[in-house]
Amino acid sequence: MEETGQLKRAFIDASAGAISGGISRTVTSPLDVIKIRFQVQLEPTTQWALLTRTVCGNSNSKYTGMLQASKDILREEGLPGFWRGNVPALLMVMPYTAIQFAVLHKLKSFASGSSKSEDHVNLSPYLSYISGALAGCAATVGSYPFDLLRTILASQGEPKVYPNMRAASVDIFRTRGIRGLYSGLTPTLVEIVPYAGLQFGTYDTFKRWMMAWNHLRSSNAIHGDEQVSSFQLFICGLAAGTCAKAVCHPLDVVKKRFQIEGLQRHPRYGAQLKPHAYKNMYDGLRRILIEEGWAGLYKGIVPSVIKAAPAGAVTFVAYEYTSDWLESKLT
Repeated sequence: MEETGQLKRAFIDASAGAISGGISRTVTSPLDVIKIRFQVQLEPTTQWALLTRTVCGNSNSKYTGMLQASKDILREEGLPGFWRGNVPALLMVMPYTAIQFAVLHKLKSFASGSSKSEDHVNLSPYLSYISGALAGCAATVGSYPFDLLRTILASQGEPKVYPNMRAASVDIFRTRGIRGLYSGLTPTLVEIVPYAGLQFGTYDTFKRWMMAWNHLRSSNAIHGDEQVSSFQLFICGLAAGTCAKAVCHPLDVVKKRFQIEGLQRHPRYGAQLKPHAYKNMYDGLRRILIEEGWAGLYKGIVPSVIKAAPAGAVTFVAYEYTSDWLESKLT
């Protein structure tokens, strides 16, 4: 009986995680495409940096701001351009989020000694951070090839290097082997530990604060209403996503560079990153810092934070509601 209950709980967590991840990814895809275009561009991505480079004799930048990038993508690729790579993104994010939430719930159940979600709110913040980090690592390894394909398809521009996901995966496998599908995995795992830990740890912390705030505001002091509203869940997810993304962005830039090494894009998109341009993660961080400055490590940070906030909020709200709905149907 207990084993059946655990299987049902795992199914609920995985299903709710997959659905919430798919919704969030589709809604925020335009911001993700702009972010990726900034991250893989070796030239400056801001008007001020471009002005500085112009004085030095180098002013060839394809994208120099969110509005300008949006206009360019819309003019050259139409609306579908903002959803480039969305299919592999969904194939990545749905199993990723499913694995992440299922593993997270299992770890929290182990740590708290209870499989009930309401008992997990009182977990130590440190256990929430550790559970989130481990869940993120498991999910990353399970879905990484789709993440790489998403980046390549979203960054290629026009004319397309690869017409679809199948063509990209076959060519990568043929030229780089199975390891090619996992290019950039190391900085991803290094990034996901603090990112997932911060995201889930801060989410649980903000949720606890909201519950305490609701209890204080309640007119009935004996039976305080601690129920967190959907808007409050949205705020908690927004804050958690923003904090995590702001801290871990440089590692995301390095990961994207590893993923697009050797991609033969049209010259108008700027300099191409040669195969094996970076020896390892440390070399990538060092080279970007030397050649592009601190701004290079934070290319795409604006659309990234703008995207991370609603993405985190939508994911957590959709997960909570889907999880509750599935639980009511299966109970």
